[in-house]
Order: sequence, then structure tokens, then C-alpha cells
Amino acid sequence: MPKSDRWIRKMALEHDMINPFSEKQVREGVISYGLSSYGYDLRVADEFKIFTNVNNALVDPKHFDEKSFVNITTDICIVPPNSFALARSVEYFKIPRDVLTICVGKSTYARCGIIVNVTPFEPEWEGFVTLEISNTTPLPARIYANEGLCQILFFQSDEVCETSYADRKGKYQAQKGIVLPKL
Repeated sequence: MPKSDRWIRKMALEHDMINPFSEKQVREGVISYGLSSYGYDLRVADEFKIFTNVNNALVDPKHFDEKSFVNITTDICIVPPNSFALARSVEYFKIPRDVLTICVGKSTYARCGIIVNVTPFEPEWEGFVTLEISNTTPLPARIYANEGLCQILFFQSDEVCETSYADRKGKYQAQKGIVLPKL
């Protein structure tokens, strides 16, 4: 069962689990972000890596070519048709040892053919979230920086895990910007 808004608020304010933290859902004139009933809608920052295949590269997670991206800082990112962009969250997360999160897309973007893919935030992972934004349509798509992009659901175990992400010295621990695949 996902954790409630009360639990998320307490963890964010008392344990710095989400920073900056918006205590209520902000909706006026923006794609909503902030605390919801059973989750937290994170915002996408204004830093993007837009995939391009001008170099006729092969996508290989073991040997990812950074030249396959165009780096931009902008309030509105245009994701090319049938392509994707990487971005990062505005919020920095510190996940407790007994918590796992799952990220799901927001319906506003989903209804436009935009899919957000993020792996779970494991126990004791921390950092800015690297987000993958896929445009599944044959048309260019707009992504609005500093507005909601996806929702994080928090699941708390009745016991702490034996080995956390921090214990394993996970390769994406404490990431600061948009981080490409690592081995």
C-alpha cells in the first residue's frame, strides 16, 4: 500500500526526504506538482539532453556515446518525434532504508503520448532523479521545465532491508545532474 500524504509530509519536513518540498499540490496555470494524496509529483528541471542520431550511433548501455545528445537549458524542451530526452528532477531525494519508490507518469503527458520512465528509488538511494522522457508520437512534443512530470509513490516495509543501495555503493548514488548509463 502506498504511503499517505501525512507520512510523506512528515518524512520530507523532518528527515529531508524531498528538497525542495511543496506541501500541497500546485496547479494554477502549470502541470501540477507537489504533495498529492498518496504520492509526490516531482518537477522536471530546465536541463535536458535531447537524443539525436546525427552521428548514426548505436544505443548501447555498455558503451553509451554522449555525442548522441544535444544539451540544452530551456523553459520548454521540444522532444523530437519518436525520440526521447533525458532530464533531471528539481527535487533532491533521500530515501529511507525501509522505503522503496515507484515512479509513474502523469496523465496530462500520457494523454499526449509522452511516457516517463524512471527506475525505482532503492532504500538509502539519494540524489537528483535522472528522468527519461519518451515521445511516442509522430509529432514534436513540448515538456515544460519547473512543472510536474511524474508521480513518485512511496512503499514502506515493516522491516529494514539487509543491504541498501548505499551499502552496495550504487553507481548512481548522490548524482547531481543528468547521469548517462554506467557499468
